[in-house]
Amino acid sequence: MTTSVIDSPAQPEAAAAVSGLSGGRAIAAALSVVPGLLLASGIAAAALGLHALPGISSLSPMILSIFIGIAFHNFVRTPAWAKPGVVFSLRRILRLAIVLLGLQLTAQQVVAVGGTGLAVIVVTLLATFLFTTWVGRLLGVDAKLTQLIAAGTSICGASAVIATNTVTDGSDEDVAYAVACVTVFGSIAMFSYPLLVGALHMDPHAYGLWAGSSIHEIAQVVAAAYQDGAQAGEFGTIAKLTRVMMLAPVVLTLGLLLRRRGGKATTKVPAPWFVVGFIALIVLNSLITIPSGIKAPVGMVTTFGLSMALAAMGLETDIRKLRAEGLRPLLLGLIAFFFISGFSLLLIRVLT
Repeated sequence: MTTSVIDSPAQPEAAAAVSGLSGGRAIAAALSVVPGLLLASGIAAAALGLHALPGISSLSPMILSIFIGIAFHNFVRTPAWAKPGVVFSLRRILRLAIVLLGLQLTAQQVVAVGGTGLAVIVVTLLATFLFTTWVGRLLGVDAKLTQLIAAGTSICGASAVIATNTVTDGSDEDVAYAVACVTVFGSIAMFSYPLLVGALHMDPHAYGLWAGSSIHEIAQVVAAAYQDGAQAGEFGTIAKLTRVMMLAPVVLTLGLLLRRRGGKATTKVPAPWFVVGFIALIVLNSLITIPSGIKAPVGMVTTFGLSMALAAMGLETDIRKLRAEGLRPLLLGLIAFFFISGFSLLLIRVLT
């Protein structure tokens, strides 16, 4: 009679071996992120040091971090051993820093964005997505790549590209191109917006709303908005996170539309848990008085975490990827960038 696995006396030893293997893999996976974390944190620390120098202090540590990261990646190349930690910084560290940023805001400030600000955000998002899709068809860009660029530009950069691809089912090359595209144009916005504040005569509220409703990535919005001060930074962060909260319904709607047309699509939508955490800390900060002895260190950790995330973004930004699929998708990304910047600015001028 054959002995079953359950009845076998060797089963506990086998289970222990499997358990040890799983534990070993978990430890190995945890250790694999350390080199990249050290690289990103080293760049963030260097940016903080440069920020303290005369003549450079006008640039935030976040902008300096992405400058250094881009230069490192394109001139030295980001080593393969750093990849896990870089991805971890760009995803987990960024989201944790955004959550902690909630301790610097209150519900009263969120309410200050108002119905007009929400209207600017929603109308800009929908108009940009539809306009980019239409221009993509005119330029002859592949429909899946067009949808990825449209989502990344209108909602929240690389996160939107990856989330949207769960329903569009584009190729790896499409995803890489779209991510590189929105990262580069978002970075251009991040660097150029602070230079335009004076020429456009924008107050902190209007500038923060403009940055939050039109710049691609969360970290890019934070970096650009805070260049004009804390108030602009807070408005920009709130506006951007309002856009992020629209990721789930937009992706779900796109998935349903593709399914109706007979395309391959799923309705699995990623939950923006960090937005929930951000809102929870805003509520906490609104209900109780948090001692400055706690808020000050948390603020420093938040700045460092955002700087690490932007360093990781720079370490992932390869300008050459934009050439991989020709110039038409690049032109589409550029047109979409100009549209969302100009359209949102127009709405702010008219409605606020």
